[in-house]
Amino acid sequence: MGQNTPPMSPVAWMSKSYPDIVDTAEEDGSMVIVPVGSTEQHGHHLPVSTDTLLVESVAHAGAAQVRGSVPVLVMPTVWSGRSPHHLPFGGTISLRTTTLLSTLSEIADTALENGFDALLFLNGHGGNMSVVSDGVTEVGDRHPDREILGLTYFHLAETVIDDIRESDPGGISHGGELETSLMLHVHPELVERDRITGTRRDEPYELGRQDLFVDGPLAVYRTFDEYSQSGAIGAPELATADKGRQLFEHLQSELGDLLCEIHTQNTGHA
Repeated sequence: MGQNTPPMSPVAWMSKSYPDIVDTAEEDGSMVIVPVGSTEQHGHHLPVSTDTLLVESVAHAGAAQVRGSVPVLVMPTVWSGRSPHHLPFGGTISLRTTTLLSTLSEIADTALENGFDALLFLNGHGGNMSVVSDGVTEVGDRHPDREILGLTYFHLAETVIDDIRESDPGGISHGGELETSLMLHVHPELVERDRITGTRRDEPYELGRQDLFVDGPLAVYRTFDEYSQSGAIGAPELATADKGRQLFEHLQSELGDLLCEIHTQNTGHA
């Protein structure tokens, strides 16, 4: 089996009684993490739960790293996001932008009623990024006395990705080298190795996004069947479990550091 996140880990909101949740929230500098995933096709070799599984694993690992020094809980992962561009392949469940924004906002509003000082939306799907950003603004506007933040987890790998990746720009996109490597480390039993295939991302606009780490200022909408016959975009054939381990350990460390920083910002400790 892979390094699965225990469904009732010590930092899981769902593992606690309500007095325990309130007690955690009342600690100075307390925070709650809301992982936001998706249910969408990831080619022939990865499960439709890939984004949800990865963001959940990173959230729990980062929170577990600082457990004992930072009062933090991880909520159940929001398993559906905004994924209309994946619908042509099947297997995808997509929410409207307004539905996802309302869902995130209402989850945050009620979580904050417990008394948490900070809330972090931790996103695991590119199609959710603008909605998560809007959620930070909307929730933050309603709760000016709380710290509301949003982050897409794979951006934490930006400082090490060039040392780990083998693919050229276009190789780390949807179901490509990065996600497949992470899944080979975290959930290898769910990767169908004999079905690994992908198409290098080929964005015709020079100013458009070429890669998860080679972005451009031009927003372009296309369904993913215009990029790939299999639905996987990038170079998943270059993925390895060792790359996944290196990436995951870095993501865990970076998220742990961020949680400590958020805690410090909300306690006034030097």
